[in-house]
Amino acid sequence: MPPVIASTDLMSPLSLFLHADIVVKLVMLGLLAASVWTWAIIFTHSIRLRRLGRAGAAFERDFWASDDVDGFAAKRGSDKLPNAAIVTAGLDEWRRSARLRNADHGGTRERLSGAMNSAIATELDRLSDRLNILATVGSVAPFVGLFGTVWGIMRSFTAIAGANNTSLAVVAPGIAEALFATAIGLFAAIPAVIAYNRLTHGLDRLEASLGRFADRFHATLTRELEAA
Repeated sequence: MPPVIASTDLMSPLSLFLHADIVVKLVMLGLLAASVWTWAIIFTHSIRLRRLGRAGAAFERDFWASDDVDGFAAKRGSDKLPNAAIVTAGLDEWRRSARLRNADHGGTRERLSGAMNSAIATELDRLSDRLNILATVGSVAPFVGLFGTVWGIMRSFTAIAGANNTSLAVVAPGIAEALFATAIGLFAAIPAVIAYNRLTHGLDRLEASLGRFADRFHATLTRELEAA
């Protein structure tokens, strides 16, 4: 006599996956892979932004406490921080402009601002890498899961028509398998959307902080320019 399988076992996630159609299985596997990729991006970017926030605050504190900007830049300019990139870009442009004869002060100010703003944009582009994946998963995953659900329900109704049996016991497993694909899609999409908004907000705050630092450094350099 074959073993009796409890209905709860039939409705377990593993059982729903194993009994699903091959198309629905591929949808589920794809959504699970997207979910794993999403969480990897969330963890790496969250840790990176938190580390950069702390390290950047310490860099600014040490920078403004230093009396020798050139010496500080020589020592800390190679730090892998957006703040260090701003200082390096500003000083490089300052030195190039200082070598010009009869340099225009207005043009020097614009070049300094452009160099530091370009450094900020470059750093933000690097930090925002792969965030578009979160946006893509958040917007596409529910529809991919819905495709798996529609496919599974179509298959279930086709089987019902072939068996001439509309009993709930016949219909329920196939529909549950189909709906499980939508659940996985939402499981992948919801964290992706929340993380995308949070990480984007964190980048916006970092951009504002870097902009304030660049403006203050720009003011320092232009004062030196006017005093020269």
